[in-house]
Amino acid sequence: MFNDFKPVLKILLRFIIIYVVMVLGYQFYLNKFHHSGLDPVSVWVAEQTGFVQNILGYPSQIVHGTPGKETAWFYVAGKYVSRMVEGCNAISVMILFLAFIFAFYKGTKTFVFAGLGLLFLHLMNVLRIAGLNILLREMPQYSKIGHDYLFPAIIYGSVVLLWLIWIKFFALKDTGNENS
Repeated sequence: MFNDFKPVLKILLRFIIIYVVMVLGYQFYLNKFHHSGLDPVSVWVAEQTGFVQNILGYPSQIVHGTPGKETAWFYVAGKYVSRMVEGCNAISVMILFLAFIFAFYKGTKTFVFAGLGLLFLHLMNVLRIAGLNILLREMPQYSKIGHDYLFPAIIYGSVVLLWLIWIKFFALKDTGNENS
């Protein structure tokens, strides 16, 4: 009976190990910046978001908090609309994505798909934050539904889409008939 579940258990164990190792590594990274301001990856994401907002015609500035505060504020078209915190950088979502992809490891294409997937998720995250800031600037009455439901659905939906693509076209693809 155990042999029937062995492939599933191997995938599950790989997922758990990869996820835990990556979360611990990320936490170690975050601990280096504790009480010194927003971490560099979050600052990088905030700056790219500001760049996109400027291109879209919403003059934007990033106002960094004091060193003890791990936040930065988005000043968009003359108004403070939101703040950037560590959780907005989508690294935790990307870790979940990577753990799943590498749990179904398929050689070199795993690394290629993971790299392209991370790039896609980063782009979607920057666009998601810019969209939320524009929503908060133009229609603040929709801030709760936008922040709590609509814009999280964009990043999580992107992850699910990538997972489905990985499973359908790579992980479960029959490799025995590729030469015919």
